[in-house]
Amino acid sequence: MKKIKIIKNRSDVGAGTRGSDMGIDAMEIAAINANNDYFNQFEFEDVITENESIYNKVNNSFAKRIGSVLGQCTRLSEHVKNGLDEGFFPIVLSGDHSSALGTISGIKAANPEKRVGVIWIDAHADIHSPYTSPSGNIHGMPLAAALSNDNLENKINDISQETYESWEKMKNIGTSGAKVLAEDVVYFGVRDTEQPEDDQIERLGIKNYKVAEVRYRGLDVCVNEALEKLSNSDVIYISFDVDAMDCDMVSYGTGTPVPKGFDPDEIVAMIKMFTESQKIACLEFVEVNPLLDFKGNKMAETAFEILNEVTAIIQG
Repeated sequence: MKKIKIIKNRSDVGAGTRGSDMGIDAMEIAAINANNDYFNQFEFEDVITENESIYNKVNNSFAKRIGSVLGQCTRLSEHVKNGLDEGFFPIVLSGDHSSALGTISGIKAANPEKRVGVIWIDAHADIHSPYTSPSGNIHGMPLAAALSNDNLENKINDISQETYESWEKMKNIGTSGAKVLAEDVVYFGVRDTEQPEDDQIERLGIKNYKVAEVRYRGLDVCVNEALEKLSNSDVIYISFDVDAMDCDMVSYGTGTPVPKGFDPDEIVAMIKMFTESQKIACLEFVEVNPLLDFKGNKMAETAFEILNEVTAIIQG
């Protein structure tokens, strides 16, 4: 039976919209309202945040608040590494998705000689860099940093020396260089991308299992194919952004909602099948934003239901 530790990372400095820092509390409220003592069952840690940096208007528009995101990912990396070193299965609950770089870096730091695989369940590819990002929001960049790939072929921005130095540090959190190989990354549900990302995905040969393909070919077929693709990975990280789900069916309580996504049952089944491979070392939930939820606390309630179900599966 796996020992689980919850790592609470209430940070939203990498997002373009405020509020995902409240997502964890919203999930805890969902648990309380369901008379579920989930959050009393496991050890937990709180990661120190820098959310006050949101008020700093002096920042580079191509990588907003990059210094604070760097600090946040560095701290989260240490929490994840320590949890793994202590024999825990870390379940990371984060605000915005820039945190994934910290989590991946921590997994790699705890497994420096091993190959890390990534299953990215999300509406977005998050493979921009400061050189290609149209928004400058770093929650669209964690995979590029983890891959240590700037996609200079699609460069549209000239970045400052300060941004360059911080970005280089981001690519070297925990251990030097790339944490993940492109061949060890698989997307599920990505459907909202920009041209630089499309070019990069094609160039790197990253497989994206779109919603329609998963439903047409069958979830079990696609998951087993993905696991075969990741067969050379020693440990696997699952990153679940709630916007992978269909916003019209579930809720708009996330920073960048996209229609025509998965339903909650498909997410549970997907994570269950991946977990049965015994290679999963860490799971992360991100981007619940209760400030944007016009259905009350629906997104957090749905995310908590998924979390509760998959935790039971992880425990075995």
